[in-house]
Amino acid sequence: MGPAAPSVLRCDTPRMAGSQAHVLIVGGGGTGGALAHDLALRGVRVTLVERGEFTSGTTGRHHGLLHCGARYAVKDRESAVECIEENMILRRICPGSFEENDGLFVALTDEDMAYYPLLVEGCRESGIPVEELTGEQALALEPNLNPGVIAAIRVPDATMDAMRMPLRFFATAKANGASLHNYVEVLGLEQHAGVVSGAHVRDLVSGKEGTIHADIVVNATGPWSEQIARMAGVDVPIRPSPGVMLALRGRLCNMVVNRCHPSGDGDIVVPQRGLSVVGTSSWVVEDPDDLAVPEDHVRRMYEEGAKLIPAVAHAQERTAWSAARPLIGSKDADSGRELSRTFKTIDHREEDGLEGFVTITGGKGTTLRGMAELCADVVTRKLGMDVACRTRETVLLPHTEFYAA
Repeated sequence: MGPAAPSVLRCDTPRMAGSQAHVLIVGGGGTGGALAHDLALRGVRVTLVERGEFTSGTTGRHHGLLHCGARYAVKDRESAVECIEENMILRRICPGSFEENDGLFVALTDEDMAYYPLLVEGCRESGIPVEELTGEQALALEPNLNPGVIAAIRVPDATMDAMRMPLRFFATAKANGASLHNYVEVLGLEQHAGVVSGAHVRDLVSGKEGTIHADIVVNATGPWSEQIARMAGVDVPIRPSPGVMLALRGRLCNMVVNRCHPSGDGDIVVPQRGLSVVGTSSWVVEDPDDLAVPEDHVRRMYEEGAKLIPAVAHAQERTAWSAARPLIGSKDADSGRELSRTFKTIDHREEDGLEGFVTITGGKGTTLRGMAELCADVVTRKLGMDVACRTRETVLLPHTEFYAA
């Protein structure tokens, strides 16, 4: 299925249509799509704009892992709990979107074995189901593992198509009346007397410019959220953190294979249909469009991935790329490893005295629905609406419905 045709956006959109509140979402990644879906179900009139193709930013560029949260269970318990909760919800509302192949955390050294009980304890305290395995049991499940594996932990990871699964949120939002527009760039925010009331935009296909008026503008642009926030004269605590991923030809494993140690470079191999994706490295940048693919990072993916799956060492490269994670934390962070993978909704009236402007950022592909629920709760409360979230149980339409007329 090809990219969606650019939509035609009619600007000078009124803030209200009758008594229905209007929310403008800036950002067409997974979080923006999930928020459009949530708000549309709550009866809010939604317009979403995206400067490129939907899900073409960070959302569509990750390795396609449905996290169970185990990677964060030792040092980032909040993120671990968020991941396992959303893992279970997404399996329920997105039937057919996941290869439910589970994951292994494999211990190869004495240092890994020292980390092993910490990981088991962290998973259990976070509500993540675990099964402890001997090396022989792990090799029986995944024969291409390093034959020197000492022990392993089985967890409920899964894999997905990083673009198609989020498009199910867009498809369902569209079916419920959300107005979704790609190739529309925000040039600035409409702001007067401490109130944001819309955005100045340019249609990148026609070149036309105009203003979209809204009761609330939501900044859902992930690693670009600081750039949009600056248009309103406020800051958000985001560090864009790119990471390199390496796609290799051939399905070198059937389960998701992780290294049983603190998060590091090249410590996961994710099977993706006829490919295997090794990831990731981590560093921080000021500009989230600065997505280099350093050759030494690619070599590191080969070297570290081969410690998990020896066949990685001689596998043919299909491609390598990088994606910027929107991590919440200090501007002093060096690598991004020390930053949390949790998410946050910022009501800029409370933080900065600026009404009509909300930012949702952080998180992971696995937690996009939960992020949207939290943000929609804030938005509807600001609109004076008392409407419960329905996305925990609403089964999403297939991604192909997004392309239906």
